[in-house]
Formats: sequence, structure tokens, C-alpha cells
Amino acid sequence: MKNTLIKMKSKEREDRKNLIIDAAEKVFSSKPFDRVGMREIADEAGISASSIYTYFPNQEALFVEATVRDSSNLIETVKSIIQLNIDDSLLLDRVIDAFIDFISTNDSYFRMMVIFMTVGRLSPESLDKLNEVVGRGFDVFEEVFHRMGYRQESRIMAHYFFAMLNGILVTFKKLEGRAENEIVSHMKRVAKIFRALLVEYIHSVGVR
Repeated sequence: MKNTLIKMKSKEREDRKNLIIDAAEKVFSSKPFDRVGMREIADEAGISASSIYTYFPNQEALFVEATVRDSSNLIETVKSIIQLNIDDSLLLDRVIDAFIDFISTNDSYFRMMVIFMTVGRLSPESLDKLNEVVGRGFDVFEEVFHRMGYRQESRIMAHYFFAMLNGILVTFKKLEGRAENEIVSHMKRVAKIFRALLVEYIHSVGVR
């Protein structure tokens, strides 16, 4: 009975924490986190501002937690594809589709990150936390290229691949006059043109 109560309280705490993070993402997706007040997040979450301080000391900590949570979910999505028994020639296509689908269904996360990448500033401690999760993301992309037999500059290739996908998303995600499914389809088509060029380059330099 005691263990059951502990588990219930733990789940309740985790649910409340995720509620706050979800609300924060929506607010952060419209302006930089350092211009957001805890009251705005509290109003979005439908709780008191004092309740937020039980979980997070300030807006920066909330931003970092939101980024790490959703970035980790994206990383796990890509890792699950790598672990599938699929032909290596199809691997990049599956990763591209999964990346674009994830961002398309997590719009607040995407817009929050775009704002941060253009105007955001973090403390060294927070940057360390973000750099750790970004590094894990590059590790996963490197693993994709290793599966393809490419190891010469796989880290740089992972950087290029990530930048390519984000560039496509920033450019096309908000196309006016297009339905969401049309936009997603278009982004995947553009990404796969880059993929074809990437594979051609890998074959031209050889694999190890």
C-alpha cells in the first residue's frame, strides 16, 4: 500500500511538471524565455505562479527542461529507427520522415527553439545541459552514417544533416495557403533531394 501511494504521488508530481513544461513551451514559442514572466506560464497552465517555483527556480531552468525533454524524445524516436531491421539504403529516408513528422506535431517546441537560436542567451550551466542533449543528437546521426559505412568525417556529416533538416523546416514549415499535410509532404520531398546529394557525395569519397 505504501509503495502504491509513493508511485501515485510520483506520477502526480511528474504529471504536474509536464503540465508546466507544456504551458511554458506555448509561451516560449511566442517570445524569448527571458522576456516571459512566471505569471504568464502559470496562467497558461491554469495554476498559481507559486506552484511553478516548487518545480523550477526560474524561466531559464524551465526553458532548459522543456528543451531537454522534447529533444530527448526526438533522439529516442531516431534511435528506435536505427534499431529496426531495415535496409541501410532506406535508413536516411526513415530518419528524415521521423524528424519532420516529430517537429510538425510539436510546433511549440519548434517555434521555441527557432526563437532561442536567433535571440536566446543562457548561463554557462544551462548551456552545458543543452550541449549535452545536442551532443547526444549528433551521436545518433553519426550512428546513421556509420550504418551506411561512412566514417571519415561522420561528425561533420551529422552537423550538416541536422542543419539541412532545420533549414528546410524554417523555410517551409509556415507556407501560406497550404494545408499541413501538403507542407509536410513538400518538406520531405525537398529533404530527400538533399539526401540524394548526400548519398552521392558519400559514394564519391568512398566509405570505410
